[in-house]
Amino acid sequence: MTTTKPDLLLLVHRIPYPPNKGDKIRSFNLMKALSQHYTVHLGCFIDDPFDRQYINALNQWCATVFCVNQTKWQAKLCALSGFIKNQAITLPYYFSRAMAAWVKATISTHKIAKVLVYSSSMAQYVDKSEYQSLSKVIDFVDIDSDKWRQYAEKSRGVKRWFYQREARLLLQYEKQICQRFSSSLFVSDDEANAFRAMLPAELQHKVHSVLNGVDTDYFSPETAQYSAEQTLPEQYIVFTGAMDYWANVDAVCWFCQNIWPRLKQLYPQLHFMIVGGKPSAEVRALSQQAGVVVTGRVDDVRPYISHALFAVAPMLIARGIQNKVLEAMAMNKAVVCSAMAMEGINAPASEDAVIADGVEGFIRACKQQLDRTSTPSANRQWILQHFTWQQTLVRLNSFIRPELPA
Repeated sequence: MTTTKPDLLLLVHRIPYPPNKGDKIRSFNLMKALSQHYTVHLGCFIDDPFDRQYINALNQWCATVFCVNQTKWQAKLCALSGFIKNQAITLPYYFSRAMAAWVKATISTHKIAKVLVYSSSMAQYVDKSEYQSLSKVIDFVDIDSDKWRQYAEKSRGVKRWFYQREARLLLQYEKQICQRFSSSLFVSDDEANAFRAMLPAELQHKVHSVLNGVDTDYFSPETAQYSAEQTLPEQYIVFTGAMDYWANVDAVCWFCQNIWPRLKQLYPQLHFMIVGGKPSAEVRALSQQAGVVVTGRVDDVRPYISHALFAVAPMLIARGIQNKVLEAMAMNKAVVCSAMAMEGINAPASEDAVIADGVEGFIRACKQQLDRTSTPSANRQWILQHFTWQQTLVRLNSFIRPELPA
């Protein structure tokens, strides 16, 4: 006898497919896990026209899919209303009347009782008195307001004021959502603990961690294959990530300004490959430096990781767990990371997983990797023991349906 799965509304700020960048990797795996227990109704935005081709692919996990096309200039224009309403601009940036109408109709038509919201920007669609009876869980992923605080620290003038304002107002909203939703999830214990520390004691029990994972079958040393089009340098180190994301841009610019010239001088045959879609003008300009290669979007990131000498993650702005580090470690590649980049992963310090901060420390760590004669061996085992999606998502359903026996 087949049992009908209960309906669940899933709201995501960016289409969760394909899982080719940090937030989409997590939202995809949440969606995939939820589809095993629920009839999923997905509402999301598409901010990259390239992703429209994948809408139909979502039907294998979702009963209904509603996508709103989002153009950056229109979203930024809408975001300005946040100044009038004295609210974080993140909210009007992700507000759509069409999305609000679809949410209302879907809840009514399918008698929705359970909602999972992915990221604070999507909470506004169900944070209303008429939806007070719904069981609502939010996956904040990380403390988004704190990224704005970090941006402010690295900025001056009007930008600094703007980022400080966004950090303050978004944190207020994050706290309100935590109060009104049944559970608040974060990507790591570190992130959950940091948010708890900002809350009054009576709300702290609502905060939990659901760790990121990595597809260890896909990101495996055995799966990386060259394609006919790929021509990779003989010796290179690699950075992977969405290259229009400020934290990634900041990281590679810092590396190319402070670390790369010294390494290139010491190792003339070495190359630095920056692998990821939509590289900003700042990132594209880095290819003018000797030995720096900016690939842009690639179909498969695995060969670039697999054939690198090691991966770097010199993050100076970061929250949560870095997928780029998980993926490199899953492929048993050595990593040299800032402390921020290793946060939440907490792999024991070793020759394979090196934490380095500051210019001299990072140069020293890179030189040690370039001079080593042993082959990395420990990183994949750490991932298999702690960061498969099967392990990290095991508690997810208990937050959405706490009435079920554990």
